[in-house]
Amino acid sequence: MKNILHIRLFVVMMLLVSGMASNSSQAIAKSQLTAPAAAAVLDQRSRVSPENQMMNERFKKLLPKLMAETNIDLWLVMAREYAEDPVFFSLVPQPVFAARRTTMLIYHLKDDGSVDALSVNTYPFGVPYKSVWSGGDLDEQWQALGALIKDLDPQRIGINSSRNWPVADGLTEGLHKRLLEVLPSDLEKRLVSAEELVVRWVETRIAEEQAVYPHVVQLARAVIAEGFSSKVITPGVTTTEDVAWFIRQRFHELDLQVWFMPYVNLQRAGIDCPSDNPFCATSGVIQPGDVLHTDVGICYLKLCTDTQEMGYVLKQGESDVPQDLKDALAIGNKWQDHLTSSFKTGLTGNQILAETQRKAKGEGIESSTYTHPIGFFGHAPGPTIGMWDNQDETPIRGDWPLYPNTAYAIEGNIRYELPMWNGQGVRIKLEQVAMFDGERVIYTAGRQTRFHVVGPKTAPQ
Repeated sequence: MKNILHIRLFVVMMLLVSGMASNSSQAIAKSQLTAPAAAAVLDQRSRVSPENQMMNERFKKLLPKLMAETNIDLWLVMAREYAEDPVFFSLVPQPVFAARRTTMLIYHLKDDGSVDALSVNTYPFGVPYKSVWSGGDLDEQWQALGALIKDLDPQRIGINSSRNWPVADGLTEGLHKRLLEVLPSDLEKRLVSAEELVVRWVETRIAEEQAVYPHVVQLARAVIAEGFSSKVITPGVTTTEDVAWFIRQRFHELDLQVWFMPYVNLQRAGIDCPSDNPFCATSGVIQPGDVLHTDVGICYLKLCTDTQEMGYVLKQGESDVPQDLKDALAIGNKWQDHLTSSFKTGLTGNQILAETQRKAKGEGIESSTYTHPIGFFGHAPGPTIGMWDNQDETPIRGDWPLYPNTAYAIEGNIRYELPMWNGQGVRIKLEQVAMFDGERVIYTAGRQTRFHVVGPKTAPQ
């Protein structure tokens, strides 16, 4: 029965790719937000096939295009065990856990526009790599690499060395020196930084990944809904730390990797949220009337999520979230709309931030924007759109332009003065994964427009 479920999930993923479920993200968000997630998570063995299929499609559809656009004829990615290049695991077939000894990956853009994936490696990888050399002698391995590069005679050789982008700075000093030793001087002069290629490779999502992403995000959202419920929270007893560890444990039970410790905090009447506090967070025992917030992130099928949502704990006699808080959340959604409507291909992160701030201030919304790309990493490279501690221009990363088929954690908050709290401020802190298709921003698994409610659906009489 378990294998049948895995097969069905894989079939659904492939149907998504073909476009037969193009509106699925909104349907999932509405109908399955609190549905049990266990049956929808592939076991470790069953993840290998879809992960490798997506990787192979990236090699065929994406890499040739990016190498041509960035004018790189040959891309070298080299790594050693315990010192893997940040992009290494996006380039190797599963199940690979490490760069065995010294691993050399070479990508050659051919005259016909296709890319040959080559390896000079003690242990051959197999498809899609063609093994040029295999063996156990390190000096012979380096000589084989030098001979291969000389034979291919590329004009621009991209290496992962970058001052500004950590993800593109994976070539260690030791490997760099060995590379220079085996290259003739004329080829050494052709070495260039591959940072543009690396950033574009990491930030771009192909159609197959875009189809799978809603499912990955929904898994995270479902666990949040479970954590922000009476199943987990007993007012007056349960602490914010208890909820954070429940979420962490639940992801562990589902065999979903977290990339940071879940964070849960609260706000309540009597604990002010001043304008100069960008987060306004308190920990402790959860009480009726508290406003809850969580921040969680998982990675599954090589795609990462980053999600922040809000909850409310009903007070005695309440059967619904107070209207003042609903109004505050609506303002938060409006801020999101101002941000996502500012996305235009070619604009930089700094330009999008400035336009978002202009729109928000025009409506009197007190907001803070700190949105970042997401994908193979939770904090991925690409255009930074504000930072929590810098609401002005961000140098270099904020100057990166917006490209189509890229994913973002739409992250930030608004401050709203609640009449029910005698004008005390509350922070509505939101974050949802969304895709930019070149024309519009689409939330991969919906967004929060209603509070999670902790307490009985009908208050006692």
